[in-house]
Amino acid sequence: MGRLVDGKWIESSLITSDEEGSFKRQPRTFLDTIAADHSRFQVESGRYHLYVSYACPWAHRTLIFRSLKELENHISVSVVHPDMMEQGWSFASNFPGATGDELHGFDQLFEVYQKAQRDVSTSVTVPILWDKKLDTIVNNESSQIIRIFNSAFNELTGNSVDFYPEALRSEIDSWNEEIYECVNNGVYRSGFAQSQSAHEHAVNELFRALDKIDRHLSRHSYLVGNQLTEADLRLIPTLLRFDVVYVTHFKANRKRIKDYTHISEYLRRLYKIPAIHQTTHFDHIKRHYYYSHESINPQRIIPVGPDSIF
Repeated sequence: MGRLVDGKWIESSLITSDEEGSFKRQPRTFLDTIAADHSRFQVESGRYHLYVSYACPWAHRTLIFRSLKELENHISVSVVHPDMMEQGWSFASNFPGATGDELHGFDQLFEVYQKAQRDVSTSVTVPILWDKKLDTIVNNESSQIIRIFNSAFNELTGNSVDFYPEALRSEIDSWNEEIYECVNNGVYRSGFAQSQSAHEHAVNELFRALDKIDRHLSRHSYLVGNQLTEADLRLIPTLLRFDVVYVTHFKANRKRIKDYTHISEYLRRLYKIPAIHQTTHFDHIKRHYYYSHESINPQRIIPVGPDSIF
């Protein structure tokens, strides 16, 4: 694993941490948008391509939005191999569901970044929203890509369902902030901690947030209002991976999601939504985490269970 520095692949640790041993996620590099009146990236069917991993929760949220907003026939997809090894994400296609790079025929994901910017310095992550017309990256920040999908293509698809309605934005933003820091990124802060104190701090914050969410869901069907919103769709990918991976692999084991009465009922209900269960691939999820993180699981042994997330 590694990163690009001035356009050159440099092998380095996936885990970046501060002086206290707390995991620090690196910021994304490409942060543009798509709009009908944009100077570069206009709305067009078939123009854009999404690079994802089925294992990655950040990429998973973009696949969910792509389905919910009926963009499958307008935005194509390539899926990387679940193993992330010395050269990062690979386009090897010898795992069920891995497609290879259907645009450029590259072997490694970092080559996509190099094509977009020859001298780029960046972590090499999914998802990537690629522009086939200008041959470059539009955006590689999942929280921004889902906002693009939520509204940019509405006139093209006729799908005006809004998962970030203006009247609820303040409350959605509040949940997003807490869930990102304590849950979405909190599981990584737990698993990638480089000290006991950093691990315990992350785990305590994670389960305080889950306890709060469970209490909220004892009185409400969704996180915000009486409808499915972006806040739910940013939480769900982490919940789906929790009992399968994070409890064991990231040592986030104070409770399982199964042990939360209201969260588990909420997860079971939302998992019935086709856009969620059809984009969830547990074989990729288990393979990626247990096989790729050699510093955590040096023998790369993949557990047989659990058999069910419910």
